[in-house]
Amino acid sequence: MSLPVSNLFGGRLSLAGPATEAGITAARRVVKIYGAGGIRGLEAYQTGILVSPTGHIVTALSTVLDAEAIDCVLDDGRRYQARLLGADLRRELAVLAIDGENLPCYQLTTTAPRAVAGTRVLALSNLFGVAVGDERVSLQHGVIAACVPLRARRGAHEAAYRGDAYILDCTTNNPGSPGGCLVDWQGQFLGMLGKELRAEPSGIWLSYALPADEVAQGYEQILAGEPSRAPDQQNDGRGYDPRLLGLELVPDLLDQTPPFVEAVLSDSAAAAASLQADDLIVALGSRTVSSQRGLRQELARLLLGDSVQLSLIRNGEIIIRDLGPLPTPPATGSGGEVLP
Repeated sequence: MSLPVSNLFGGRLSLAGPATEAGITAARRVVKIYGAGGIRGLEAYQTGILVSPTGHIVTALSTVLDAEAIDCVLDDGRRYQARLLGADLRRELAVLAIDGENLPCYQLTTTAPRAVAGTRVLALSNLFGVAVGDERVSLQHGVIAACVPLRARRGAHEAAYRGDAYILDCTTNNPGSPGGCLVDWQGQFLGMLGKELRAEPSGIWLSYALPADEVAQGYEQILAGEPSRAPDQQNDGRGYDPRLLGLELVPDLLDQTPPFVEAVLSDSAAAAASLQADDLIVALGSRTVSSQRGLRQELARLLLGDSVQLSLIRNGEIIIRDLGPLPTPPATGSGGEVLP
């Protein structure tokens, strides 16, 4: 169900008192954004969240922002022209700036705790662009169904973000929703609504949000001027070398050579995770692999620092080993002593 926040008091939507206050407080921190688009499949509007009293706004990186003039309308109807401060290509997050003072906002922190599955939430956004001027954005209520790594695409393009995301039991995959605000019923900021994406491999439209700590990290990196690269740029389209994890695989003689472990390098992530020779790797995270090429390609889809969790077959049993974060490839080759 989606209703303007102003309708919360009309008796048509039954929420507890604190949840009503949380919705109103959040609405004052949500911004309606207007920019490029207006043709089929390219909406000219979306949503943003105020994160500083002087006018910093976090939002989803999209074609809406590819405009000479980006208009931002606050909850009370005040209109500003925004400038783009920067973008985080990994999280598909952008930061805008308007010239404001003493604006209501959320204070982002990289140590924000993650909400658990089952948490009741409120999602606020200008879905379908129905709010204009001082009309409040729409509000939906639902729950967090899960917090899992995002594996999704839009059309033929994979989503750049591969980290954890909240999967929501409410419909937020609508035009105008990207960049919207997710809070719990106590008003705590939980995350930013993502773009319209379909899950892999089911093709089901996803309603999801980027967790608050990820939003904060992207925001801080943009303000610090740290470079951000998309996954395909980080891996340059090539497979990731399993030896960087300490894995020596059997010789790859055929296109479909299975990813059997031949040896484990000492002082490596694989050694710390107790991998052994003759282990057969069958999955990376939730994605199955059947060949060495497939394993390298799936590793290349991860971002540096993402968790590497392998499912193995050993002596007829399936076991799971966590190798920790994906390491950065060294500038020069590195060796290691092979464990017997």
